[in-house]
Amino acid sequence: MPVDFSKILVVGVSSRALFNLEEEEQIFREKNIRGFREYQLANEDKLLEKGTAFPLVEALLKLNTHVDKKSPIVEVVIMSKNSPETGVRVLKAIEHYKLPITRWAFAAGEPLAPFIKAFNVDLFLSKDEKDVQKIIDTSDCATALIYDPPENFKPETDRVKFAFDADVVVFSEESEQIYKEQGIEAFHKHEKENEDVALNDGPFAALLRKLSYIQDFLPVEKELSPLRIAIVTARNSPSHMRVIKTFRKWNVYVDEAYFMGGWPKAPVLEAIGTHIFFDDQDSHLSDSKTKVPCGKVLYKTNSILKNYEKEIIVEPKKVKEK
Repeated sequence: MPVDFSKILVVGVSSRALFNLEEEEQIFREKNIRGFREYQLANEDKLLEKGTAFPLVEALLKLNTHVDKKSPIVEVVIMSKNSPETGVRVLKAIEHYKLPITRWAFAAGEPLAPFIKAFNVDLFLSKDEKDVQKIIDTSDCATALIYDPPENFKPETDRVKFAFDADVVVFSEESEQIYKEQGIEAFHKHEKENEDVALNDGPFAALLRKLSYIQDFLPVEKELSPLRIAIVTARNSPSHMRVIKTFRKWNVYVDEAYFMGGWPKAPVLEAIGTHIFFDDQDSHLSDSKTKVPCGKVLYKTNSILKNYEKEIIVEPKKVKEK
């Protein structure tokens, strides 16, 4: 009987995102594939440390304990450029940490983008910028470039918490372009005038819908769900109502929303204890990534927002935010 992937959240995670393989990555860069293979074989019994995505993956897989074992709501696929031979350390680490992961893709240096559709991946997490950019440009899969893990991060284990920026992440670039090109006043005017018009989908809209859909399969009310969704956005009044009304039109339940109006996001994210936060701007991620696991949402190669990426980052109190 074929699997109905519409009822399953499929997360693809690279081995470097799941485990700390930075030393191995450096060896690969310095000694190429032969030196890397020799190192991996010589250290096959050396346990890999947990990486940035580990707490998220562990918590997500735990959601399956709330449903019938025959009908899991979360599947995780390891997607790696390792070969099966050099991937043995990854498999041993999965077994050691008792992660119920049974699907792997060891591509031996081949690009991973073509396998996103093959494995029906909803969310892909990686530390390889080229892979992430290719997937952003060629698929509808939500994907992010993962930063190094924050120090002293101690997440909940009985609940899993996602946090998202709004514009350019959950929503399209349209409103962000108005802000960038015309300023904050034009942005607020546009959002107020279009308060009852749902915002268009951004690259993480489908993932947000899938998470909300998965909440329906858990045997508790959404308000008590072990899967929680938060929006942490630089928007504030009067641009906040369009966000809330959009989720209503989408029939998406969001547990928490924080309209920051330019204040730093890091303290709020730390208070939430989010397992992962997705944002598109370095100005919001530079601090946040030191408090909670973070992923940067890259712009499509042809996006007009690419023109603003190299803007000078200043302290939040000195910049007008939307």
